[in-house]
Amino acid sequence: MLTTEEVSRFISPPPPNVEAFERFIAWTLRQRQTGSYACFVVTIQGFETAIGVIQIRAREADFSTAEWGFAIGSPFWGTGTFNESAQLILRFVFETLGTRRLEARAAVQNGRGQGALLRLGAVKEGLLRASLRRNSIDLDQALYTILAEEWRERRVRSTLSVSRSVH
Repeated sequence: MLTTEEVSRFISPPPPNVEAFERFIAWTLRQRQTGSYACFVVTIQGFETAIGVIQIRAREADFSTAEWGFAIGSPFWGTGTFNESAQLILRFVFETLGTRRLEARAAVQNGRGQGALLRLGAVKEGLLRASLRRNSIDLDQALYTILAEEWRERRVRSTLSVSRSVH
């Protein structure tokens, strides 16, 4: 799901085969044991294959600042699967890990990824020039952040608007 050109063109190269993916899994487990990284696969009920991945890296040892990256297979773009998965991860990051600042990078050409971050409440903070090299081409990335306090406020507003519409 993640090795197609339309999915992989804006991310670090995914493992190209089963053996490389097994090495990636072993690496993620070692990183998780050190307490500096967590990786989750995205699945949907009734589908036997993982359709995406979401990774979280500690930028500070205590996860007070963290970075996340994500990719979803293109057949599932626009289905709400990413948003549902992202909401679960945001809750985990802010409530379980105690992160206060979550960062994400999105290639400037990746309008879909940037739109997804904005819909989650991320704020664009700046431009990282030539920060991603793909296929011998340097790509600029935009830096986005979600702060814990803003995420909590957004959840409260969302809950209030839902309860008002129910009554």
